[in-house]
Amino acid sequence: MHKLISSCFGIGYIGKGAGTVAATATCLVWYFVLLFEPEHILATILVTALLTLQGIRSANVVEADWGKDHQRVVIDEVAGMCVTLLFVPVDFRYIFVGLVLFRFFDIVKPFYIKKLEHLPGGLGVMADDLLAGIYANSCLQLLIYFGLF
Repeated sequence: MHKLISSCFGIGYIGKGAGTVAATATCLVWYFVLLFEPEHILATILVTALLTLQGIRSANVVEADWGKDHQRVVIDEVAGMCVTLLFVPVDFRYIFVGLVLFRFFDIVKPFYIKKLEHLPGGLGVMADDLLAGIYANSCLQLLIYFGLF
């Protein structure tokens, strides 16, 4: 069950690019679920928190078989993408820019993101993506606030 969860129902088995596929799938689900019910802010926070906690747990378990932060583990990208989209209006443009920003921060890992990978177990797997999500969300909020797109 932990392999299924940590790979987000098999997306992690795609190989190269699985993190981008998982983040994109998260964007699509986020958009279509919240398109007609955008006022569920508490639910989005709760889902993000539960994904994060389960991601830590599952990453801890699969580490014994797959090794530290294996490419099959993509639940961290899902949780990080959710953090990116928290408190952002449900608009395809914003979600797309959020995806680009999140993937940038997740891949480049500036501003101490890289250091969080060194935390033990599932916490290290999840923490760097959560911080990438926080940075992406902050940038996105500023872009929206200043009307830059």
